[in-house]
Amino acid sequence: MKSRFLMALPIAAVLTLSIGQQSFAATPFADINQVAEKNIIIDLQEKGYVHGVDEQRYMPEALMTAAQGFQLIVNALKLEADPVKSEQPIQNVDPDEWYADVLQIAAQNGIEMPADFDPNRSWTREDFIYHLMLSMEHKYPFPMIKIAPVEFADSDELTLQYQGAVQRAIVRGIVKLDEDRMLHPKDELSRADAAELIYQAIAYLDAHPGPAVEPTQP
Repeated sequence: MKSRFLMALPIAAVLTLSIGQQSFAATPFADINQVAEKNIIIDLQEKGYVHGVDEQRYMPEALMTAAQGFQLIVNALKLEADPVKSEQPIQNVDPDEWYADVLQIAAQNGIEMPADFDPNRSWTREDFIYHLMLSMEHKYPFPMIKIAPVEFADSDELTLQYQGAVQRAIVRGIVKLDEDRMLHPKDELSRADAAELIYQAIAYLDAHPGPAVEPTQP
């Protein structure tokens, strides 16, 4: 299993994750040639879901914070604000920060922010998988299925609250176990990891099209 490490991006850099920015060339990043997720990152970049920290660097091994993770989920799933739902203050979030609107959209799409939410905390793999699945299931109500829990070597490391969402993600093929049948739920999430998980989520939605829940019109 590759090592997972490094650093959370500075706030100025994460702004480049915005889906509204212009895409660069087809293979713009000089630092992804030795990364297993290279083609995935390129594909997502071409579709406007991810962007580099500048014109030459993606920084695939940089760590992703909670705010950055929510921005990626909101962008990739095309989540929108619900005009009927009033904005509620999110504890520990300055409404003037760049990520305030993103977190409001996430909150209006089925995500409950914990009381101790820290937008600058590095996310783990299980953090991202849990919030990704809840966001997908809120926008795209999947048929209810009875699943037999998938056994994997480090399942005892899973946060109890996350178990159901992670199991559904594995059963639906959105999350893959490694060759040792390990999930590495507590590993900090890198930008390359996040790109792979988002790619698999989009692939699942493309293979299982269905009506999305649209924001309520006032």
